[in-house]
Parts: sequence; structure tokens; C-alpha cells
Amino acid sequence: MSAEALHWFKSTYSGSEGGACLEVALSRRVVHIRDSKNPEPTLRVAPTTWTTFTTGLK
Repeated sequence: MSAEALHWFKSTYSGSEGGACLEVALSRRVVHIRDSKNPEPTLRVAPTTWTTFTTGLK
């Protein structure tokens, strides 16, 4: 799946003061991650990896 075909979203905690945000898109078996100001390349991880990462941030 191309990066353009994905539905990208960013955290509700992201402000509008600079555009330097992390964006995430979900596909069937992969979580896609990119930098909003430099969208290519993207990082792709398994959903379990993403869950472990975000749980660790709390």
C-alpha cells in the first residue's frame, strides 16, 4: 500500500505551531509512522511493537 493511499493522522496533543508532528496510519498488519515535515521514508512496525512503544510512553 502506498503512503499516499493511507489515512494519516496525528495526535490530538500535537499543536499547530510548527508542523513537526509524528503521523500514523494503520493498515491490515502494519502501523506506518512518518514525520509530517518529511513524509518519506516511512517506518513500518507490527501492531504489537507499536502497542509496546506507546504503552511505554505512558
